[in-house]
Amino acid sequence: MTTYAHSPGLWALAWRRLRADRIAMAALAVVAAFLLMVLLSGAGLVAADWEDEVAVNYAPPGFVGADAGARALAAAQLPRETPPNAFDPLAAELAGLKAQLRASHPPVAKATTLAFGADKWGHDIVKKTIKGGQTSIVVGLVAAFVAVGLGTLFGALSGFYGGVVDDLFNWFYSIFTSIPSILMILTVAAVLQQKGVMTIVLILGLTGWTGPYRLMRAEYIKHKGREYVMAADAIGASSARRMFGHILPNVSHVALVQVSILVVGFIKAEVILSFLGFGVPVGVVSWGSMLNEAQNELILGKWWQLAAAASAMALLVTAFSLFADALRDALDPKLK
Repeated sequence: MTTYAHSPGLWALAWRRLRADRIAMAALAVVAAFLLMVLLSGAGLVAADWEDEVAVNYAPPGFVGADAGARALAAAQLPRETPPNAFDPLAAELAGLKAQLRASHPPVAKATTLAFGADKWGHDIVKKTIKGGQTSIVVGLVAAFVAVGLGTLFGALSGFYGGVVDDLFNWFYSIFTSIPSILMILTVAAVLQQKGVMTIVLILGLTGWTGPYRLMRAEYIKHKGREYVMAADAIGASSARRMFGHILPNVSHVALVQVSILVVGFIKAEVILSFLGFGVPVGVVSWGSMLNEAQNELILGKWWQLAAAASAMALLVTAFSLFADALRDALDPKLK
């Protein structure tokens, strides 16, 4: 029996090229670590207690031990227990009131070593950075999928049908690209007004589809005249099946690269929106809200919240950018 060796497909070749690139694999490991952190944080296994006051206000990096200052302050604010006075008719009632006050104001728990100190509320900066990363990364990923999904759909319709449909989408595309992206984002944010993670996702997704649309339109124009698409048409395949059943799998690598590129841009955009006050609402932490708080802390010389948020964001953005570049090169069939 004669056996035939199967030639590796596009994704197998791409993975082989990625594994040969040490920088790409290191960047992938960093990205995977951040994604694992997001999953653990979302499941409540990590940084679930980030809002607990575990240290004094603005505790410096390397803070160790119990919060003696806050404990003393809490003890000073609450009346001390005194033995009941037989001549005081209110002694028993006051003792019960003191017990209720102490039960409702428990002493601050002991804190372990805080590598990056605490913020003005005594929150652990490391846990706050992890929780903020969950918000920023989720916004970046979901918004990138929304933008690429819209760009792919619009590009498929425009490139496949052409004519009036192509003119309509090109006119729509020209309107969006004629306005600077940051102004478009701020305009949509001002119109929507309501703050929230989903609002930021909609803002970024509805304003970021233009780049994927341009690339996918060109790919569909190129592929719709190829033999495999014409053969599908000859056997009676519908337009939708040709667009999404035949052409889309052959151009999916372009969409994947666009997702990896847009995630970086959208994480930075979320930080800018939150920094300007258009981002996450009060009670939700993100890297942008941390940087917004840090601008006032710098005046007091408290730099550690800025350093933690900026370092985490810089590490993720750099790793994602390197991985996106390597992935684009690995999926390019012209490169060997």
